[in-house]
Amino acid sequence: MAEEVQAEVEAKPKKPIVMIILGVVVLLVLIAATVVGTLFLSGAFNPKPPTPEEMEAAAEGHGAAKEDCAPKKKEKGADAHDEKADPHAKPDPHAKPAEHGAKDEHGAKDEKAKADCPKGPPGKVAKNSPELTRFEYTYMQVEREFLVNVSGSKKVMSVQLAIMTHYDDRVFENVKKHDFALRSAIMDTMRMTTDADLVKPEFRKELAQKIRDTMNTLLEKYEDFGGIEDVYFTNFIVQ
Repeated sequence: MAEEVQAEVEAKPKKPIVMIILGVVVLLVLIAATVVGTLFLSGAFNPKPPTPEEMEAAAEGHGAAKEDCAPKKKEKGADAHDEKADPHAKPDPHAKPAEHGAKDEHGAKDEKAKADCPKGPPGKVAKNSPELTRFEYTYMQVEREFLVNVSGSKKVMSVQLAIMTHYDDRVFENVKKHDFALRSAIMDTMRMTTDADLVKPEFRKELAQKIRDTMNTLLEKYEDFGGIEDVYFTNFIVQ
């Protein structure tokens, strides 16, 4: 009987300890659940939005790349997929011949690149104007002066010229290329000037037009294209 009482007395203190442990565990579970719920509601588990750099990279990745207008050289022995052919490989007897006009993926890209390339000779360079079409003015100073005698007179005429064009630099390159022929033709035109011409109100304007026509005629003869719009006098002396 005494042993039963002693066992009952020893068992009683263990219950409060077990209850305390269970209470602590439940409290920790509630705290953990509260923290997780708060983080979930605040959006901590939502995926982060992409950065501007990532968005730009993604846009470039999905954008269509521009093809070069210049045709690319292919290596000898390369097949339609730009892979070098094996010189020792035997032809496949079961391979079907390519149909006439059939195009693979690379051929389609080449056709698209050709469609985007500019065709024909270059035209005039237009300015951006919402009201009317205007073109760029490009000037070049002719380096050496022109010195000639006035026809039937002891006077001497010395001029320096500048030319203007709406076209590209090839006009100026052609002028430099045929410098000797142009100088001779311009001086022949200037030598036809007389004393009576010098007193005309529109003499300089008419002489500039004659020089322009002379230069364009010579350039059309050698280069099939003139392109000089106007001729200006940057220095004009008659004495």
